[in-house]
Amino acid sequence: MTRPPVKERDARWLAGLGALLIDLDGVVYRGDVPLPGATELGPTLSNLGIDYAFVTNNATLTPDSYKEKLLGMGVAVDPERIVTSAIATVEHLKRLSPAGGNVCVVGEQGLIQALSDAGFNVTDSDPAFVVAGLDRNLTFQRLVAATRGIMGGAAFIATNTDRALPVEDGLWPGAGAIVAAIATATGVQPTIMGKPEPTLLQVALRRLGARPQDAAIVGDQVQTDIRAGIAAGMATILVAADLAEDVPGISADLVVRDLGELLDLLRRAR
Repeated sequence: MTRPPVKERDARWLAGLGALLIDLDGVVYRGDVPLPGATELGPTLSNLGIDYAFVTNNATLTPDSYKEKLLGMGVAVDPERIVTSAIATVEHLKRLSPAGGNVCVVGEQGLIQALSDAGFNVTDSDPAFVVAGLDRNLTFQRLVAATRGIMGGAAFIATNTDRALPVEDGLWPGAGAIVAAIATATGVQPTIMGKPEPTLLQVALRRLGARPQDAAIVGDQVQTDIRAGIAAGMATILVAADLAEDVPGISADLVVRDLGELLDLLRRAR
């Protein structure tokens, strides 16, 4: 796929698109409400011969749980097409420690289960790693456990550093707020698995068997989604939502109102 220099409304390069990596929160849905184009996304992409996966920094749910959440909105998807920052985190830790090890977790079931299924022992006792992500049941004691683990020598891993989570009635604090608290307490900056680092997208591309130069990412945040796509060598498509703030020196290859508009452009391009 060859695309021209950045021209927000010039979408001719979509004709050569082979795969899409699509963010979930703020692109497919907000909270439990599907956004325009969500229900027609999978069937349309399949009809157009475009492979796809959903890529999310949100590690609170397992792929099976995301499947059920999406199905409740009328979006049918195979869980193998759902790649979370928890999955990227597990792949990273397995490279560092193939035999597993103790992991202190600040996060929810999606992250805990991914680590447990991969053979890691989720415990606050003598952790080799501290992994932090979004935790909507966060307690002060969780922050204490993470801080003590890192100060005791554990490597600090963040699933992501998103500052906000889009929901039906606005924005909630994201995982980045929690990660920042731990970093402030310890003076240690984490290794980040999710966007804006390219790791999560690279995992998804390998799962699809797609090349970066033939793929594009669709996201609603320049600071995370678009930066990650650029870092991974992919084309970038921005959904102009309330988190789509301008970042100096960083621009998407295409800007759309929503998935519905993107699907219309894809149909015309093919």
